[in-house]
Amino acid sequence: MNMEQGISGSNQMQSEDIVALSEKIEKASAFVDLLNLEMEKVIIGQRDMVDKLLIGLLANGHILLEGVPGLAKTLAIKSLASCIDVDFSRIQFTPDLLPADLVGTMIYNQKSEDFSVKKGPVFANFVLADEINRAPAKVQSALLEAMQERQVTIGPQTFKLPAPFLVLATQNPVEQEGTYPLPEAQVDRFLLKVVIGYPTKAEEKMIVRNNISIDGMPKPKKVIQASEILEARKAVREVYMDEKIEQYIIDLVFATRTPEDHGLGHLSQLIQFGGSPRASISMALAAKAYAFINRRGFVIPEDVRAVCMDIMRHRIGITFEAEAENITQEQIIIEILNQIDVP
Repeated sequence: MNMEQGISGSNQMQSEDIVALSEKIEKASAFVDLLNLEMEKVIIGQRDMVDKLLIGLLANGHILLEGVPGLAKTLAIKSLASCIDVDFSRIQFTPDLLPADLVGTMIYNQKSEDFSVKKGPVFANFVLADEINRAPAKVQSALLEAMQERQVTIGPQTFKLPAPFLVLATQNPVEQEGTYPLPEAQVDRFLLKVVIGYPTKAEEKMIVRNNISIDGMPKPKKVIQASEILEARKAVREVYMDEKIEQYIIDLVFATRTPEDHGLGHLSQLIQFGGSPRASISMALAAKAYAFINRRGFVIPEDVRAVCMDIMRHRIGITFEAEAENITQEQIIIEILNQIDVP
């Protein structure tokens, strides 16, 4: 779909307006190249993961990163925080962690004979929840409440969390013993679930070379202020989305709920539940953010397809029949993407 083709429907815009908007977005997104340059100093390959981190940051959504140990999940998150002038905190989730260790608690001061609030590590702009599935449900719930409400209640007081506020959680899919898997309803709070794969041979050779060099790993520099991120979020929402693209998103989500209405009747036995309206909202916002980081003022179908897998993989429940046949959410999403007509 080119620029002129995306100008119909109830969200009509004149081609001149789209040109002007594209110019505005190109200026507003100039910092994306600076961020990518700094991230590339530290993260070799894994470009898709870096893009998804930026989408979460710009769409004001949280990210769940899944992958085996050693794939630079934590390093990528710390590096992104280092490129932006924000507060960063890392919480290592363990089975003995308490909600108070996360959000803070009331402490009695003997001198003043009064209680004072000691804020926890969740009061930061970037919160890295390392191995989130290792902590019990109470701790997970405390974090997920902060993610949803952007505020924390300690004793009688409620405190707003700083803006921007972004939770980046990691989990290891291999080791399940002694872990507490996130309930489906809580996983839905994450904008994206990104699955990290292994690097290529050439990338891994570069990773080894960087890590054993005399100078050590390069460190990224701060290239952007937190206030600029907040302004960029407003610009992301201005990115133009044609009504045909909106309908495409709705069709993709509804195909997970009523596959028989979209020529995918055989998936009815494989899908236990489909994406909620939160999936549609998330896909639209993520597609806009993807267009933004590609320096474009309008959304094209490829933007939707680029984010669809990470938006939907944790929002589809599969049946026992699907598990018995080793059919995954990813396979179902690929089939839906291949079936639904692209505008």
